Amino acid sequence: MKKALITGVTGQDGSYLAELLLEKGYKVYGLTRRTSTINNERIKHIQDKITLVQGDLLDQSSLTSALLESEPEEVYNLAAQSFVKTSWNQPVLTGEFTALGVTRMLEAIRAVNPKIKFYQASSSEMFGMVTESPQKETTRFYPRSPYGVAKVYGHYITVNYRESFDLYACSGILFNHESPRRGLEFVTRKITHAVARISLGKQKKIELGNLDAKRDWGYAADYVEAMWLMLQQKEPDDYVIATGENHSVEEFVKLAFEVVGIDDWEKYIDANKKEFLRPAEVDYLIGDYSKAKKILGWTPKTSFKELVTLMVKADLELEKRSDQ
Repeated sequence: MKKALITGVTGQDGSYLAELLLEKGYKVYGLTRRTSTINNERIKHIQDKITLVQGDLLDQSSLTSALLESEPEEVYNLAAQSFVKTSWNQPVLTGEFTALGVTRMLEAIRAVNPKIKFYQASSSEMFGMVTESPQKETTRFYPRSPYGVAKVYGHYITVNYRESFDLYACSGILFNHESPRRGLEFVTRKITHAVARISLGKQKKIELGNLDAKRDWGYAADYVEAMWLMLQQKEPDDYVIATGENHSVEEFVKLAFEVVGIDDWEKYIDANKKEFLRPAEVDYLIGDYSKAKKILGWTPKTSFKELVTLMVKADLELEKRSDQ
């Protein structure tokens, strides 16, 4: 039985990846931080099938201990301070988790077992103010937030350890990927949750920032398969994972309202709210996943419309259940 350790197992991607690895017969370990209030909501349906080990990306010795305890063949580093807006309020903490945390895990792998295969969650936010479109593995990075900068560090330190110490270390440059398990602070889930509540008469407006920003949005459950595929290859490499099409926030809003049968969506939107605008905006992201398609055999399975529909329907069910 193969063993894998997932950092960030209680997050959106971690929960979907844990499901996928369990289906493939893995023994799954999840790294969790000790907190006074434990939030295992996303993994409660599989919690009895995975083993949680305590550890923290800020604490080197705890990572070494987690590797010694779990003895994994594969490590998926998904944990980070992952909310872009928060990275301006907490830039140092973001750097500690999202940048230096990668180095700590790589150092732990090097010390415990250099044969462990390592996956690093890189991000399309590294492209920032894009220098070419669509963006591919060789596109120059121009990050526009402390989060993006930290992700660039994490990306390059992974490349550095691969080339310096011959580790099997990969980075997946994942473009925006969403699901019903997305946190409510992220714009997509904020929209689908609010639309569900508006359709049920529980909410009157959605306050949003820049409706013109365009993103390449995919489904998180599709994207975790690409993570796994990266660690099954003969040679480690980095891959862009995307859908190859992009849509504006406004398009997302309009489609979400269509799902609940509301046409005059504009009257429910309060846009360009200052508190939701970024100090430096990333206006246009669209990924070229042709390398992943050619080498990994990976393609996205879920369309933009299907993604928005399943998120809205999930939030409708959530809100209806809360009334019972």
